[in-house]
Formats: sequence, structure tokens, C-alpha cells
Amino acid sequence: MVLQCQNIEKSFGENTILTNCSFHIEAQDKAAIVGINGSGKSTLMKIIVGEVLPDKGSLSLSKNITMGYLAQHQSVQKKETIFEELLSVKEDVLNLEKQMRAMEEQMKNLHGQALDRLMTQYSVLSEQFEQENGFALKSEATGVLKGLGFSIEEFSKKIATLSGGEKTRIALGKLLLSKPDFLLLDEPTNHLDMDSISWLESYLSSYEGTILLVAHDRYFLDKVVHKIIDIEHGNVSVFEGNYTTYTKKKEGLRLSALHAYENQQQEIKRQKEIIAKLKSFNREKSVKRAESREKLLDKMQVLEKPAELMDKMNLSLEPQKKSGTDVLTITNLGKSFGSRCLFHHVDFSLYRGEHVAIIGSNGAGKTTLLKIIGGFLSQDEGKVTIGSNVHIGYYDQDHQVLRENHTLFEEISHSYPSLTNTEIRNTLAAFLFIGEDVFKQVKDLSGGEKGRLSFAKLMLGQSNFLLLDEPTNHLDMTSKEILEKALNQYKGTLLYVSHDRYFINKTAHRVLDLQDQSLTNYLGNYDDYIEKKEAGNEKSSSHPEPSKQSSSPKANALLWKEKKEQEAKKRKRENDLRRTEEEITALEERTTALEEEMSLPEVAVHAKKLQELAKEMEEIKDRLAVLYEQWEGLVT
Repeated sequence: MVLQCQNIEKSFGENTILTNCSFHIEAQDKAAIVGINGSGKSTLMKIIVGEVLPDKGSLSLSKNITMGYLAQHQSVQKKETIFEELLSVKEDVLNLEKQMRAMEEQMKNLHGQALDRLMTQYSVLSEQFEQENGFALKSEATGVLKGLGFSIEEFSKKIATLSGGEKTRIALGKLLLSKPDFLLLDEPTNHLDMDSISWLESYLSSYEGTILLVAHDRYFLDKVVHKIIDIEHGNVSVFEGNYTTYTKKKEGLRLSALHAYENQQQEIKRQKEIIAKLKSFNREKSVKRAESREKLLDKMQVLEKPAELMDKMNLSLEPQKKSGTDVLTITNLGKSFGSRCLFHHVDFSLYRGEHVAIIGSNGAGKTTLLKIIGGFLSQDEGKVTIGSNVHIGYYDQDHQVLRENHTLFEEISHSYPSLTNTEIRNTLAAFLFIGEDVFKQVKDLSGGEKGRLSFAKLMLGQSNFLLLDEPTNHLDMTSKEILEKALNQYKGTLLYVSHDRYFINKTAHRVLDLQDQSLTNYLGNYDDYIEKKEAGNEKSSSHPEPSKQSSSPKANALLWKEKKEQEAKKRKRENDLRRTEEEITALEERTTALEEEMSLPEVAVHAKKLQELAKEMEEIKDRLAVLYEQWEGLVT
């Protein structure tokens, strides 16, 4: 066992973060800590590495293991260049190499026994150098840096000139190169583009040590981990499997617990009604029976009501008007900044109802393309044609459309002056801004809070064409799922930039890949894009004819048909689940009634009647066994 946490508790002032937190990590486990923002994920990580002390509980780490920790914010200022900084974690190996080089120089001037002694020493160092993978060290360091998105030309960049994100990538690279036995990573995918995240997934999947990480990238979690440590309301639960498996299991357990709680509450209510009725008869026998039932009720172990989901953001996106069929047409579009060309000769079209994702490496021009379409930037060449009755709503990842000196109340009121004070407060409350929160200034909000405010404005706008720039940034997993649901129900047209592959899988009908200054068009979601890209089966290019072909009304009709079939299957599943739960409830109620009937004195002496009731009880028991199995299959 690498790590064992027992009954860890942590509070900050009156705010309790962790309560009786217990779990363990085995050797070679690949585990993730998940939970909504503020649930205590980073705090738990800091407790494990010793940066924060728990209020209660114990923590034990396996002896003689090396541990490496990547925090969300890193600073590296040691060496001159990126490559030198990365190699600094292998200083002992580099020193061996220096000693070997020095010995090689000495050998030129020695002979006889002195040369033999030096050769023996050199042989020992050389063997040690090989065992430390010294001969492949620089090649391995080059692979790590390239994997994390640094070009060969950037290796010689001075550390002092780097951004915070670049320094975090170097800190991650140093950890990977040092290969600790126990690797702890807090948001390792921050500051990485899709290609780098994909590389990191492969690297960590084959990592021989133990991994514990915190990440909001659900696709990444699906690929890397096989154990989930879930923090909810300060309590910890452990689930075996990746993120998707965890969500299914957790939802199944939550529904099961809720079902059991509701059934018990119904039974308690029914028993109380029976007790009240028996007492109302005001006869000795009926009063005694009521008292007997009360004793049984008092002995009942009452189930706690399952905790509600902590995030109640109420996001509903509804277009005010229906747009024309042709929503957007881009022809021969080009944009450069100085001598740097982002893209040129770009052609594509969007049709009403399409949900399209733009992907590409950092700096490829995705946000620039979105801003040109939204009218916030001008193109250098080409034409942008917006269709009839199209009303654009824009979500900016930097939230520059928000006014920093406004309060939240003023921001909504300024954009929608016709709303009453009550309507403004209700809207803000739907996005978790309540009480005095509405008088906070925009500049004092966190990234997640600004995101929620921007979505509130987007919802009020009732636009039929949404342009979203990295909409899942700063959102926790629950909020992402709420957003996905809202967008999947959205009847308008959607074009967004995102690096969140799980989100793209859930919401996109089509993927536009911006690479090498041009767009390539792929039908389907992110997994479809990867499959087609790997197979070399590109459905279209950035040129007009293939682009129009791949996004033709016929192709769109096929997509919609497939989507409708999936929705029909989902509705059938939901109906089957509802009918199953109703039948279970009815049979459980019938079982209770039969038990009561069999306990009646006049029935107890009637053998034939008892046999009939017992037979019915057995049939119900068999049927319930089938229904419980059927229910479990429907919720998993």
C-alpha cells in the first residue's frame, strides 16, 4: 500500500471541507480525486504532500518511495534555458557524464597501470551511467518537451521570459523526467493543447509508478485512471473504474438511495395514518394495536435523505425566433497579424440546428475566427455572410463583454433594461448568485463566477445562433453536465471553440479542425473525428466543394435522423425505468397489505385463505426479484 488516509478532517474557520475522509492507494494505482469546485480536492492533495496539516485523522505513506507533486501554480527560475531547467532534475546523471568526459581526457596522457586503474574506474561509472539511462537522457528530455508542446526552437528560450503556463508545463516535464514512485498532479492538463493532453494520456497510461491526480478533463480521466475518489459534502467515496463508469455507478446509487428513502417515508406516513385511525376507534384492542405499531415505528432505522446535488445552476437556452436555413456562409476567409498568417482560403457553411466544434492547437486562430464571425474583429480577406433572421449570442472565454465596474445586478439591468428588479434577482439566483452576491462587482468575481454571469446574460438574450469560446473553462464537472444538457436541448445553431473532448463528444454534430492555416471538416463528434483522422478518411477539405458536400442538407438530415433515434431510445429507457419503479412500488405496497391481512385473527385460523395469501406473497417475491434486476440494468 502506497498511501492510507484514515478519518481525515479539515476546516477553515467555520467552513468544514473534509469529514472522516478515509481511502487508500495501492502500488501502481492510477486514481483521481473529483468533486465540485470548493469541495476540497486541492486541500486533500496538499494534506497528502504535507503542505497542509489535517485537523484530525492520520495519514501514512509507504517507506522508501519517492514522491513528486505538481501544484496548479509553479515557479521555475533556476537555470538559463528551458532545456537546462528540464535536465536539472537529473543533475546526478549529468555529473556522472562530466566525470566520464574528464576521465576520457586523462586517458589520453596515461599508460600502463595508471591507465588500467582509470579504465576500471571508468567502466564502473559507465555501467552506472547506463543504468541511470544516461545515454538516452537528452533524447528522453527532448521527447518530453516536444510532447508538452515545446518546439525544438523554444528549447533555448530563457526561463525569465516564460509565461506562467509555460513554467507549469516545464514543472510537469521535470516531474515526468524524474519518474517518482508516487506521482501527484493537480490539474496537469491546464495550459496544454489537445495534442499535448493526448501525449500526456499515453505517457501516464504506461507509467510504471503510482498516480494520484486532480483534473476537470473528463476525457483525460477516462483514458488514464481506474479509480475515482469522490468528495461530496465533505465525505469521500471510492469507485473502481474510469470517470464514465463512476458517473453511472454514482447516479445508480443515488437513485437507489433516494428510492429507498422515499419508500420508507411513504411507509412511515402510512403507518402513522393507521396508528391515528386505530386510536380514533378509542377501543382497548385498537389502542393496543396502535401502541404496538408505534413501538415498531420507533425501532425503525430511519434512512437519511440523500444529499442534493450541490450545483443547482438553472440554464435553459431558448431561441426567441427561428432563423433561416442558411445560418452562416464563410468564403475565402483570411486573417494575419503582421507577418504571421493564422488562416487563409477558409470556406464553410452552417445550417440551422447544427452544433459544430472548432478545434486546433493553441495559437492556431480559433478564437480569432470566432471573433470575426461575431463581428468583434475584421478579416483581411474573404466574406462572412450571416443568414436571415439570425440573432447572435457570444460567450467570451476572457469575459471581456462584461463590464468590470458594474455590480452583477447592474450588469443584467444594463443589458436588459426592461427586466424588473425581481426578474433580475430571480435570474441571478438561477445561476447561484443570491442575497448580497448580486451587489458584488464583476471585477471581484472568480473565473467560474464570471462564466455563470455570462451564461445568465446568454440565456436572457434568447439568441438563435450561439458563438461560445471555451465555454467549459472554470466550470466544475456538475456545471459542465448542466451546460451539456442545455446545449443538447437548444433548438438554435451552435458554433464553439473548445479543447474539452468529453464536452465535444456530448454536444457536437460536426468538428472543424483548424490546422496549417486551413479548416478540415469532419462529421460526428470528437471520437468520430479521431477515428476518421487516424484512418486517413477525411470527409472534406477547407475548399468550397467538399465543405459544402459534407455539410449538405442531406448529410444534416442523416445526422438528425440518427439523433432522433438516439432520443427515442433514451425516452424508451426512461419510460421503462418509470414503469418498473411504479410496479415495484405497487408490489411492495401489496406485500405490506398481505402481511397485515395474514396477521388478522380471523385469517390466521383459516388454512385455505392463508395458503392463498402465502402463494400470492411468493409470486410477488419472485416478480420483485425480476424487477429489481431489470431496474438495475436500466440505471447502469
